[in-house]
Amino acid sequence: MTAPAHALRLRSAAGRGTLLAAILASGMVFLDSTVVNVALPRLGAELDATVAGLQWTVNGYLLTLAAFVLLGGALGDRFGRRRVFLLGVVWFAVASVLCGLAQDTGWLVAARFLQGAGGALLTPGSLSVLQSSFHPDDRGRAIGAWSGLAGVTTALGPFLGGWLIDALSWRWIFFINLPLAVAVILAALRWVPESRDEDASRGGGKRFDVTGALLGALGLAGVTYALIDAPVRGLRSLPVLLAVLVGVLGAVAFVLVERRQGEAAMLPTGLFSSRLFSALNLFTVVVYAALGGFTFFFAVYLQNVVGWSAVRTGLATVPMTVLLLVGSARAGALSARIGPRLPLTVGPVIAAAGLLLLRRVGPATSSYWVDVLPGVLLFGLGLTLVVAPLTASVLAAVADRFAGVASGFNNAASRVGGLLAVAALPLLVGLSGSGYEQRAELTHAYRGALAWCAGLLLAGAVTAGLLVHRPPRQAQPS
Repeated sequence: MTAPAHALRLRSAAGRGTLLAAILASGMVFLDSTVVNVALPRLGAELDATVAGLQWTVNGYLLTLAAFVLLGGALGDRFGRRRVFLLGVVWFAVASVLCGLAQDTGWLVAARFLQGAGGALLTPGSLSVLQSSFHPDDRGRAIGAWSGLAGVTTALGPFLGGWLIDALSWRWIFFINLPLAVAVILAALRWVPESRDEDASRGGGKRFDVTGALLGALGLAGVTYALIDAPVRGLRSLPVLLAVLVGVLGAVAFVLVERRQGEAAMLPTGLFSSRLFSALNLFTVVVYAALGGFTFFFAVYLQNVVGWSAVRTGLATVPMTVLLLVGSARAGALSARIGPRLPLTVGPVIAAAGLLLLRRVGPATSSYWVDVLPGVLLFGLGLTLVVAPLTASVLAAVADRFAGVASGFNNAASRVGGLLAVAALPLLVGLSGSGYEQRAELTHAYRGALAWCAGLLLAGAVTAGLLVHRPPRQAQPS
C-alpha cells in the first residue's frame, strides 16, 4: 500500500494527536459496551425497570451498532473519513447525554438505539483514519498502539464505571463520554487529516446499500423483540408472532437483496462460498453469544444476590481482560505456527470450564479469591486462545480486497451473538418482570444461564474441530 499524500509519522505531534483521537473515540464505544452491565441493577431500581427493560438497555445499543457498522464504513470512504468520524463522535456524545438524562426505560432505550447508531459511524472511522493517515512504515505500530491502549480502556471501564455508580450515580457512566468526546473533537480538528476513497467519492465505487442495512436491522429487531417480549405476552401472542414474522421476512429479504446486488452489496454473499469464512462466523456468533450472556447475568447476580458493590463487581472481571491484553499476541503467534483449529477448539472448552466453576458462586459468603477468580481466569484464558486466531483467520479466509468487509461483518457477527443471547437467555431460564430483584429466582436463572453459555462454548469447540482449517493464505510463511 502506498503512502498517503501527507503521511503522518508516529513521532510527530500530528501523528500522536491522530492516535489519541482514535484511541479515545474507540474507548468510548468499548466502555459503553461493557460498563452498562455493571449499572443494570442500579438503573433498573431507579427507573423501575423489568427484565425486558434491562435487556433492551443492552440490546438497543448492540442492534443499531451491529446493523449499521458496515454502512458507517462506506459513508466514511465516500464523504471523508474524518468528517464521518467526527459526525459519529458528536452523535455518540449527544446520545450519551440523553441516556444520562433518562427518566424512564422507554427514554433510555430510545437513547441507546441512537447511541449505537453513532457508534456505527465512529467505530469503523477510528481504525480507517489510522489506516489511511499514517506512513506505511508507522502504520503497523500505530494500529498496534491503538489496539493495545483501546484494550486498556476496556479493562479499566468496569472499574471506572463501578466507581462512578457507587460514588455518584449510574447516569455518570454516560455523562463521562461528554468530556471524552470534546477531547476527541479538538484533537481530530487539530491533527487528523481528511481522506476518502477517491473512486467512491466520484461515484465509481460501491453504491450505498442502505436497503440492505435497513433490512438487516429489521430482521434483527423482529427476532429480538419476539424473544424479549415472549415471557410477558406468551409465545403464541399476536405481537410476538408478528415480530417473528417481521424478523424472518426481514432476514430473507436481506439475503435476497444482497445476492442481487453482487459485489455492490453491503455484504457480498459470494464471501460465503468460502466454507471456512462461513464456519468462522458461525463460531463467532456462538462464542460471543456465550460471552454476552455471561456478562449480562454475572454483573446483576454479583450485586443483587452476592451483595457486592458496583465497583467490586467491575473489578471482578478485570483479570479476564488483562489476560486478553497480555496473551492475545502470543495466541496469534501460536495460531500462525500450528493453524487456528487447535486454539479455536481448546479455547472454548477452557472457557466453558470457567463458567461451570462460576455457577458455584453463592450469596454473601462467597470469597472472590476462592469462588470467583479461578472461574474468571479460566474463562479469560479460553477467550485469549480464541480472539486473535479468530480475527486473523477471518481476514485470511477471503481475498485481500474483501478484508474490510470481512472484518466488519465478523465484528457485527460478534455483536449479533451478544444481542441474541441477551434476548433469548432470560426466556430460556424463566426470568421476567422484576425477577432479577428476587434472590432465589435470580440464582436459579443465573445458574441456568451459565449452563447454557457453557453449552454454547462447547458447540463452538465442535464447530471449530470439524470445520476450521488453516486458511490458504496462511499456509506458507511470509
